[in-house]
Amino acid sequence: MIDYAEAGAIMEARASAVGAGEAPELVWLLEHPPVYTGGTSADPAELLDPRFPVVQTGRGGRYTYHGPGQRIGYLILDLNRRGRDVRHFVHSLEGWLIAALGEIGIDAFRAPGRIGIWTIVPAPGGGTAEAKIGAIGVRVRRWITLHGFSVNLAPDLSHFGGIVPCGLPDYPVTSAAVLGKPADFATFDAALARHFPAFLETLSCPRQNEA
Repeated sequence: MIDYAEAGAIMEARASAVGAGEAPELVWLLEHPPVYTGGTSADPAELLDPRFPVVQTGRGGRYTYHGPGQRIGYLILDLNRRGRDVRHFVHSLEGWLIAALGEIGIDAFRAPGRIGIWTIVPAPGGGTAEAKIGAIGVRVRRWITLHGFSVNLAPDLSHFGGIVPCGLPDYPVTSAAVLGKPADFATFDAALARHFPAFLETLSCPRQNEA
């Protein structure tokens, strides 16, 4: 657990060091106290109830929520070494999270036109609906990546009610706990670790069909 602003300062310093060749790359898994963050496309009208601190960031995307029970991952990677292709980086990152979620029994997927990680949930009144279980917001500075992802393991989903999550009012958010799947950090982190080599391999390979 680490304050969002403190983590951001550490991340920025590490990214500068990686870019200067003074530190190794980093994938940092952490957790934040409740906070709303706004990306470069954030619309003030989508901040409905600022019940928690609001921080404007340099990452892409709109408003999102971070809080206890959510696995945050910051990736500080050198795309000079791994292909200067931001779209491919995001696609590879999505694939890594989808594989890890699959290992804990969650059938997750990409949704055309909607960045993030999605899954199917029961809809009110019957049927099913698509719900967001993971958010992605990245920044690339001199081909060094910053920020990364959040995956809802067992956060208080009512905290998302203070914003329009990622600017998508028609889609709910969900979590591993709501879906009845393993929601502890140790289990999910182990799944991330097992699929990490494949993520790096995909990231380093020229992209082909990413439909």
